[in-house]
Amino acid sequence: MIGEWRSGLFGLAYFLLLSPSTAFYIPGWSIKSYRDGELVPLMVNKAYSDNTQLQFAYTDLPFTCSPTGEHKTGGGLLSGQSVPLNLGEVLRGDRIITSDMELAMTKNTPCTLLCNKEVSRRDLRWSKELIRDGYVAEWIVDNLPGATSFVTADKKRKYYASGFKLGYTEASSKTGRLRYYLNNHHTIVIRYRRAPGRAGDRDEKIIVGFEVYPKSIGNGNKKDSSGCPVDIQNVGQPLELYIAPNKTSGIELKYDGLSYHPDEIEDDDNSPGSLSIPYTYSVHFREDDSIEWAHRWDLYFVNQEGGSRIHWVAIINSLIICGLLTGVVMIILARTIHSDINKGNFAEEGKHRIKRAKAKGDRQTTGLLSQGADADDNDEDEMSDDGEALEEATGWKLLHGDVFRKPEAGILLAPLVGSGMQLFFMAMGLVALGALGVLNPSFRGGFISVGVGLFIFAGLFSGYFSARVFKSFDGTDFRANAIVTALLFPGLIFGLIFILNLFVWAQASSTAIPFGTLVAILFLWLCIQVPLVYVGSYYGFHKAGAWEHPTKTTTVPRQVPRQAWYSKSIQAALLAGLIPFAVIFIELLFVFQSLWHDKSGYYYVFGFLAVVSAILVVTIAEVTIVSIYAQLCAENYHWWWQSFFIGGGSAFWVFLYSLWYYFFKLHISGFVSSMLFFAYSFMACCVYGLLTGTIGFLSAYAFVRRIYSAIKID
Repeated sequence: MIGEWRSGLFGLAYFLLLSPSTAFYIPGWSIKSYRDGELVPLMVNKAYSDNTQLQFAYTDLPFTCSPTGEHKTGGGLLSGQSVPLNLGEVLRGDRIITSDMELAMTKNTPCTLLCNKEVSRRDLRWSKELIRDGYVAEWIVDNLPGATSFVTADKKRKYYASGFKLGYTEASSKTGRLRYYLNNHHTIVIRYRRAPGRAGDRDEKIIVGFEVYPKSIGNGNKKDSSGCPVDIQNVGQPLELYIAPNKTSGIELKYDGLSYHPDEIEDDDNSPGSLSIPYTYSVHFREDDSIEWAHRWDLYFVNQEGGSRIHWVAIINSLIICGLLTGVVMIILARTIHSDINKGNFAEEGKHRIKRAKAKGDRQTTGLLSQGADADDNDEDEMSDDGEALEEATGWKLLHGDVFRKPEAGILLAPLVGSGMQLFFMAMGLVALGALGVLNPSFRGGFISVGVGLFIFAGLFSGYFSARVFKSFDGTDFRANAIVTALLFPGLIFGLIFILNLFVWAQASSTAIPFGTLVAILFLWLCIQVPLVYVGSYYGFHKAGAWEHPTKTTTVPRQVPRQAWYSKSIQAALLAGLIPFAVIFIELLFVFQSLWHDKSGYYYVFGFLAVVSAILVVTIAEVTIVSIYAQLCAENYHWWWQSFFIGGGSAFWVFLYSLWYYFFKLHISGFVSSMLFFAYSFMACCVYGLLTGTIGFLSAYAFVRRIYSAIKID
């Protein structure tokens, strides 16, 4: 328990003090160079799979070599020593540890025996499950993840896929049963080039590529005195994960140089027996001047460059939708409102003219009958024209006494708007930093770490906007509103994550958030964010004050006429939400692929994301304005919550999209993994809905205040 607390507090201090200055680099900076013969540390991280949401620390796998704890001269690290992680790395499941493998710059090593690992039947069963689920391992050299090398379909370009497979399966040609083979030899290829500047003058090298080629080599192959296979290229028998049972109903046969078990009957996990797994590795250094250090990550994205055209299609699609909607707002809305305002003002003038005409008629004398008759006819015509103008003053103008009537549950709407603005500023900061290149793949865990930091700091904006909306609803106790704003949304998210974490803990997965990290997050929330929300609330309530409403609210509320089916809350929100969803659904495919399919999480097209996000904000604002204007024209003044729901209506379609992605794109197996997918998808859609709902609410609020301030009401 003390160790967990110490680890959590150290992680918090590292996140707050160290990680901003040392945990990341902008491409072209912070180059690490090595002298010939200098040891290059190789770190092992974790194992992950596209078929499950559970990750495991590499050293926790039952078939890997345990660290010896020997001192490593390169970097002054000890074998098995944990590398300090920032908050984002911990939350994404990283567990980086120094390995026993020795890599000396430019020194090739034909083969080295790492260890002989004894695996029990229980461990063998888990090992088979990991291989069956397609787990890959992640090693790290000079902050580059070990990659499997491929070539493009036209065989003109090479690209990297992060990680390498733990093993593979083959179906027996006789029985059809799956047989499991473990990759126990790793050929490591380090690509380097001469360092630039003074380091290059000293003949130092920089690393521009890290490739791992795994292979399965069985115990039956001939070995030399050190325990390494004599011929690594020509392997007669791979290493099968199989322990002969104590009792069998069949006999073991041989065919094609492989073992065949016709009636394989596994003993239970507690039965005696073990399998010895020899681990070996070889190291090869290759000079490669074709790769610049600042562009060494490009190989991880070569296979995704074909998607650039799809990104452009997404932007063009978004611009077309947004442009059409803007045209609707400019042509229909603006002209209609301008005409209505003029008619409304003319009707108000007509009231005064009617009053003056009546007063004039009372002052006429009975002695001037003919002249009086003519005057009455003229007055009647004037009153008729003004009456017609007054009758035209219908729709949204008739709601001037009710449109700013405070909504039901306004005490809840204000904190939600505040939390939405907090998320909005966090999202803007992340997208901007990503587009500028600060949040790049080399900044491991940087997206999450910076996101948490921005969210905590944006508590100022959360309290400010929540307090102003709260005071606009005639609220008086700003302290209670500040507490609800600071605790409601973060508390719900933290509680749900804690419950999910219990299930992940039970699976012994590195995806589980350590207890010390949970305490650190709790500290950031309660001791930093809550005071910031209070400060923002104080300033927003006492200094900025409420937004001024141009009309006064009557005492008796107006009766709302019967509404069309499509203008009701749920239907209107779902129908209006289709338009923002159409703006982003193409880009969502890449985001989902990065989050769920590609566990390395190297989403890199922040420039496209920034453009699509800007178009999305404009689209949501315009859709909400059009919808609320139509609602006001139908004499329905309950627009407060409606604008929030319309703005966030696309979240429903995003959640349906995530369900489609789960059933048709992913191959997730297991109850816990499926539960994590649906729970995290639901939370992400709630966050998205809260953010977009806030944009819709504030857009509609500004629009309603603007149009009612332009008409003259007695």
